[in-house]
Amino acid sequence: MKVGVLIFPTDKGIQPVELGREAETRGFDSLWLPEHSHIPVSRRTPWGGRVGAPPLPDEYSRSHDQFIALAAIAATTTSLKLGTGITLVAQRDVLWLAKEVASLDVISAGRVLLGVGYGWNHEEMEHHGVDIAHRRKVVREKVLALKELWTKDEAEFHGDYVNFDASWSWPKPVQQPHPPIVIGASPTDLHFRHIIEYGDVWMPIEGRFEVDGKWAELQQAATAAGRDPATLRLGVFGAKPDAAHLAHLRDIGASFVALSLPPMDRDAALATMDRYAPLVAEFNG
Repeated sequence: MKVGVLIFPTDKGIQPVELGREAETRGFDSLWLPEHSHIPVSRRTPWGGRVGAPPLPDEYSRSHDQFIALAAIAATTTSLKLGTGITLVAQRDVLWLAKEVASLDVISAGRVLLGVGYGWNHEEMEHHGVDIAHRRKVVREKVLALKELWTKDEAEFHGDYVNFDASWSWPKPVQQPHPPIVIGASPTDLHFRHIIEYGDVWMPIEGRFEVDGKWAELQQAATAAGRDPATLRLGVFGAKPDAAHLAHLRDIGASFVALSLPPMDRDAALATMDRYAPLVAEFNG
């Protein structure tokens, strides 16, 4: 199991190029950046869609563009894996997204991990013209369309939400058949069906959802659906930075974890990475 870090890259915190260099120098395996295009002021939807959640932290409205930040990091690092944690696929044009991910994979020499999420901020999605009730179906079609664009010289897709005729789209990703599809989602039967159909990794947020038993359930569901559970991996967002706990996650089958960094204070982010050094030495050494 490998240890990485995740952070909202904001205009007030450590900047992406320095962040990437410092993470790679310290031996972290991966760096994960989330995204929000904007945060509507209405704040009708509670944080994470959870009733009674605390006020939304400022970093949600201050984050850099995910792919621009990762491209800058790719150009100034050599081995650090570059994760989107997560990309709001429903809100993105699939043809542009296919090119952005493939371009980043080429520029980084095959270091992209595409984290996929369904979205929780209803107002944000509405501003993008997304039908909230159908967003999971939209994400499914867009991911399936991405795979067509990445793996075929002439790709086409005809669905309920994505529709394009035979088209050329280069570059193709370096990773074959494509960058890993990492699905950040709660452990529901519906989400497990999505993961089994088109995902490579399940990556839940620790503390919000049970991991141990649900990972076993996902593997059982994969077997029942005719998919080899060995083709699925487990990752954990926001894992507790404790050696014994990380060893437990490794023992139940986690392939990688991402530890959280402070998003609004450069010095605090660097100090936190330094505090994680013993974990990096133990698990990434």
